[in-house]
Amino acid sequence: MPQQRPRVIIVGAGFGGLEAAKALSRVAVDVIVVDRQNHHCFQPLLYQVATAALSPAEIAWPIRHMLRQQRNATVFMAEVRAVDLGAQFVETNAGPMSYDYLVIATGATHSYFGHDDWAEFAPGLKRIEDATRIRRSILLAFEQAELAGNDDAERQRLLTFVIIGGGATGVEMAGAIAEIARQTLAKDFRRIDPRSARIILLEAGPRVLPTLPEDLSRYAERALTRMGVDVRTSTRVTSCDRRGVELDHGRIDAGAAIWAAGVVASPAASWLGAPHDRAGRVLVRPDLSVPDHPEVFVIGDAAAVQGEKGEPVPGVAPAAKQMGRYVGRLIAARVAGKSLPVFRYRNLGELATIGRRAAVVKFGRLRLKGFIGWLFWSLAHIYFLIGVKNRFIVAFTWLWDYVTFQRGARLITEVPPPGRG
Repeated sequence: MPQQRPRVIIVGAGFGGLEAAKALSRVAVDVIVVDRQNHHCFQPLLYQVATAALSPAEIAWPIRHMLRQQRNATVFMAEVRAVDLGAQFVETNAGPMSYDYLVIATGATHSYFGHDDWAEFAPGLKRIEDATRIRRSILLAFEQAELAGNDDAERQRLLTFVIIGGGATGVEMAGAIAEIARQTLAKDFRRIDPRSARIILLEAGPRVLPTLPEDLSRYAERALTRMGVDVRTSTRVTSCDRRGVELDHGRIDAGAAIWAAGVVASPAASWLGAPHDRAGRVLVRPDLSVPDHPEVFVIGDAAAVQGEKGEPVPGVAPAAKQMGRYVGRLIAARVAGKSLPVFRYRNLGELATIGRRAAVVKFGRLRLKGFIGWLFWSLAHIYFLIGVKNRFIVAFTWLWDYVTFQRGARLITEVPPPGRG
């Protein structure tokens, strides 16, 4: 009777999960990829879907198609509910699945710091569904302002957009909404002037883009201000409701609010009963395995990993891809009776775009800003897109938008009943 091949279950088909699966493509194992969705999403460009620059199909691809040529890989669209470490199986809504090695790459979601009810009024941006919801709320605000008649106060509220959180996502969203209002929609309406819209970026800390050097952070703030964005640092949101947000000192009535202030890891730590940090990330060993369970690995945003100098590895796509690639190679080594050194993160830099002609980039000692930074940012994102076709489509779309100031994905779907945002 032939010996059964080791089974590797990978939970989550994000950047880390896919890299782990691909690293095992030539290994004598059976790879099972489990994800509750049927597609992989290129999250760094979600804000462009949310601001109508790209359509969802341009930044998301079917998982099955991506792994179609990997003969040892099987994809299941299912949702994980629990993990039994003793019996070594994963409990899903499609039934239990046994494993020899388990890789959890389930990412993170929005953190409202104990106020999950705010999610209804200030959606975050992690999935395609989030992006289309935010796009709908932004475009609907302009449409409703056109219908506001002579109610100047209501029109002003509807044309006020609040972005909560001054990290990369918040900065990119603020710049993109400013471009929509000042350029894309400037001549589309008759009763309102979209250029009068207020875009307000709120950051609880002393500066935006706090992970970047201070000079790049200050440049980003100046660039946003030139675009007409009202940047307010050291400003904390205390409550969100259907008509706006409450602050430490005062209130802002708004037509749409967007949450970009924090993330919390998936339930992986509770599934495993493993130690975790305040954000719910599993405290993994240097080889990314769970303490006392060398056959179980946690990678990406679900893991708390330290760099060589003790600094936390950031929750960005390159880090997740490096972890996935490492774990795949480590499993391959163990199957072959070998070992690998512990994981070492290679920092590939940090970057954020501010608008159609400005971005900030930190790549080792290299620092770029302005148009050169924007070109670097664009090329980096196009390079990491999956497939030549997708790179061509996104590059052409960006070039067209740059020349014409147009955004071709301005569709409002699933319009809510009157009185609901």
